[in-house]
Amino acid sequence: MKLQTEQFGEVEFAEENVINIEKGLFGFEHLKRYLLIQTENTLFYWLNAVDEPAVSFPMVGINLLDDTYPQEGNYEPFGIVTLDKDPLKITVNTKAPLYIDQDKKKGKQKILDRDKYSVNYKLFVE
Repeated sequence: MKLQTEQFGEVEFAEENVINIEKGLFGFEHLKRYLLIQTENTLFYWLNAVDEPAVSFPMVGINLLDDTYPQEGNYEPFGIVTLDKDPLKITVNTKAPLYIDQDKKKGKQKILDRDKYSVNYKLFVE
Protein backbone atom coordinates (compact mmCIF):
# COMPACT_ATOMS: atom_id res chain seq x y z
CA MET A 1 0.00 0.00 0.00
CA LYS A 2 1.06 3.59 -0.51
CA LEU A 3 0.45 6.72 1.51
CA GLN A 4 1.09 10.26 0.23
CA THR A 5 2.38 12.18 3.28
CA GLU A 6 3.14 15.87 3.74
CA GLN A 7 6.49 15.22 5.46
CA PHE A 8 7.93 12.31 3.50
CA GLY A 9 6.12 12.20 0.18
CA GLU A 10 4.99 8.76 -0.90
CA VAL A 11 5.53 6.07 1.72
CA GLU A 12 5.04 2.38 1.02
CA PHE A 13 3.74 0.25 3.88
CA ALA A 14 2.17 -3.08 4.66
CA GLU A 15 -1.16 -3.29 6.47
CA GLU A 16 0.51 -5.25 9.29
CA ASN A 17 2.61 -2.13 10.09
CA VAL A 18 -0.44 0.01 10.82
CA ILE A 19 -0.80 0.95 14.48
CA ASN A 20 -4.38 0.88 15.70
CA ILE A 21 -5.37 3.43 18.32
CA GLU A 22 -8.83 2.22 19.29
CA LYS A 23 -10.04 5.49 20.84
CA GLY A 24 -7.96 7.77 18.62
CA LEU A 25 -5.93 10.70 19.91
CA PHE A 26 -7.46 13.54 21.91
CA GLY A 27 -9.02 15.88 19.37
CA PHE A 28 -8.62 13.29 16.61
CA GLU A 29 -10.87 10.53 17.93
CA HIS A 30 -12.13 9.75 14.40
CA LEU A 31 -8.65 8.68 13.25
CA LYS A 32 -7.70 5.20 14.44
CA ARG A 33 -5.00 3.95 12.03
CA TYR A 34 -1.46 5.37 11.95
CA LEU A 35 2.02 4.67 10.68
CA LEU A 36 4.96 5.25 13.00
CA ILE A 37 7.75 6.65 10.84
CA GLN A 38 11.31 7.18 12.01
CA THR A 39 13.91 8.82 9.85
CA GLU A 40 17.58 7.96 10.13
CA ASN A 41 19.76 9.84 12.62
CA THR A 42 16.95 11.76 14.26
CA LEU A 43 15.43 12.08 17.68
CA PHE A 44 11.91 12.33 16.30
CA TYR A 45 9.31 9.85 15.16
CA TRP A 46 6.30 10.83 13.07
CA LEU A 47 2.85 9.41 13.67
CA ASN A 48 1.03 9.73 10.36
CA ALA A 49 -2.69 9.08 9.99
CA VAL A 50 -3.39 6.49 7.30
CA ASP A 51 -6.94 7.64 6.57
CA GLU A 52 -6.06 11.38 6.50
CA PRO A 53 -2.40 11.54 5.40
CA ALA A 54 -2.21 15.31 5.94
CA VAL A 55 -2.49 14.64 9.70
CA SER A 56 0.82 13.81 11.32
CA PHE A 57 2.38 14.32 14.72
CA PRO A 58 6.07 14.65 15.56
CA MET A 59 6.88 12.59 18.64
CA VAL A 60 9.80 11.70 20.88
CA GLY A 61 10.30 8.63 23.07
CA ILE A 62 9.72 9.88 26.61
CA ASN A 63 12.07 7.28 28.11
CA LEU A 64 14.92 9.31 26.59
CA LEU A 65 13.83 12.27 28.72
CA ASP A 66 12.90 10.47 31.93
CA ASP A 67 13.93 6.89 32.66
CA THR A 68 11.50 6.81 35.62
CA TYR A 69 8.49 7.70 33.46
CA PRO A 70 5.37 5.56 34.13
CA GLN A 71 5.30 2.41 32.02
CA GLU A 72 2.31 0.49 30.68
CA GLY A 73 3.31 -3.14 30.17
CA ASN A 74 4.87 -3.59 26.72
CA TYR A 75 3.75 -0.15 25.61
CA GLU A 76 6.46 2.47 25.01
CA PRO A 77 5.56 6.07 25.98
CA PHE A 78 5.82 8.80 23.36
CA GLY A 79 5.22 12.50 23.78
CA ILE A 80 3.73 14.60 21.02
CA VAL A 81 6.06 17.45 20.13
CA THR A 82 5.20 21.07 19.37
CA LEU A 83 7.83 22.24 16.90
CA ASP A 84 9.20 25.77 16.57
CA LYS A 85 11.93 27.40 14.48
CA ASP A 86 13.58 28.34 17.77
CA PRO A 87 14.84 25.06 19.33
CA LEU A 88 14.42 26.55 22.82
CA LYS A 89 10.66 26.77 22.20
CA ILE A 90 10.20 23.12 21.17
CA THR A 91 8.06 21.33 23.75
CA VAL A 92 6.87 17.79 24.46
CA ASN A 93 3.54 16.83 25.99
CA THR A 94 4.54 14.52 28.85
CA LYS A 95 1.13 14.91 30.54
CA ALA A 96 -0.83 13.00 27.87
CA PRO A 97 1.53 10.38 26.45
CA LEU A 98 0.75 8.05 23.61
CA TYR A 99 1.66 4.50 24.58
CA ILE A 100 2.53 2.24 21.64
CA ASP A 101 3.07 -1.52 21.64
CA GLN A 102 5.10 -1.93 18.46
CA ASP A 103 4.83 -5.73 18.52
CA LYS A 104 1.02 -5.80 18.70
CA LYS A 105 0.65 -2.57 16.67
CA LYS A 106 -1.66 -1.02 19.24
CA GLY A 107 -1.67 2.38 20.85
CA LYS A 108 -3.52 4.31 23.53
CA GLN A 109 -3.34 7.83 24.85
CA LYS A 110 -3.94 8.68 28.47
CA ILE A 111 -3.69 11.68 30.76
CA LEU A 112 -1.40 11.26 33.75
CA ASP A 113 -2.90 12.69 36.92
CA ARG A 114 0.38 13.96 38.31
CA ASP A 115 1.67 17.51 38.64
CA LYS A 116 5.17 16.28 37.81
CA TYR A 117 4.35 16.04 34.09
CA SER A 118 3.75 18.98 31.78
CA VAL A 119 1.90 19.66 28.57
CA ASN A 120 4.81 21.92 27.57
CA TYR A 121 8.00 20.20 28.72
CA LYS A 122 10.94 22.00 27.11
CA LEU A 123 12.91 19.58 24.98
CA PHE A 124 16.01 21.76 24.73
CA VAL A 125 17.48 24.16 27.29
CA GLU A 126 20.39 26.58 27.17
